[in-house]
Amino acid sequence: ALFHIVCDNHEKQQCRQINITTQAELKTPLKEKQRSPIIAGSRPEFYDFDLFKTDEENTDLLDTSLKDLTYTVFDTETTGLSPDGGDEIISIAAVRIVNTKIVYKDIFEELVDPKRDIPIESYKIHGINYEMVTGKKDINTILPLFKQFAADTVLAGHNIAFDMKMLKVKEKTTHIKFSNPVIDTLLLSAILHPVHEQHDMENIAKRLGVNIIGRHTALGDAIATAEIFLKLIPILNSNGILTLNDAVKASKKTYYARLKY
Repeated sequence: ALFHIVCDNHEKQQCRQINITTQAELKTPLKEKQRSPIIAGSRPEFYDFDLFKTDEENTDLLDTSLKDLTYTVFDTETTGLSPDGGDEIISIAAVRIVNTKIVYKDIFEELVDPKRDIPIESYKIHGINYEMVTGKKDINTILPLFKQFAADTVLAGHNIAFDMKMLKVKEKTTHIKFSNPVIDTLLLSAILHPVHEQHDMENIAKRLGVNIIGRHTALGDAIATAEIFLKLIPILNSNGILTLNDAVKASKKTYYARLKY
């Protein structure tokens, strides 16, 4: 077994071990049924076809095997759930997957000064208060660093449409555009487990036997998403989804991908 340490808070004072496995044995049909959007956890699970737009410079990645790609699996914590309504990123973290292995030494983790208040409702979810982020680097400084970290990789996340929207609304002020190919564990779960109504991180993790440590911290959620994704790859392969393009095409057919965030 491979063990690693995950810190439970951004002060890195409390750490514990979790056991990582990357094998999966479940094979399910790909039939997708229509259903109502699921609202679970702290974020609405709505999607947008723009999520899958890929610049020409990255099209060569589409025909690459899922097992052979390098991924930046990331998550954000925010002041709220309205990217267009003034909510800001207050934490962003990512881990790298190379050759179907999580590279724990290659981690991006930053608190971000939002230059605004953090509502108590949001604090209750992620535990980040104004004092923790005051004086930290702002988003204009952080996003260029994150873009460099994620260069030449596939961006992966859970309910990633929300996180990508948070990045997109900052394009005008930061002049940073993320054109990486994108893959979403929520959509992949909807492809592989159409009989299940719940595709939130907790339920997917439970089905796949993944332990979530540090839920609603950017790093904890990024690591959990990476573990989930590694569990999904062999199941995708066994269902004929071998390349990134296969995964993108299948994701577009899910009900969730037809919804505008």
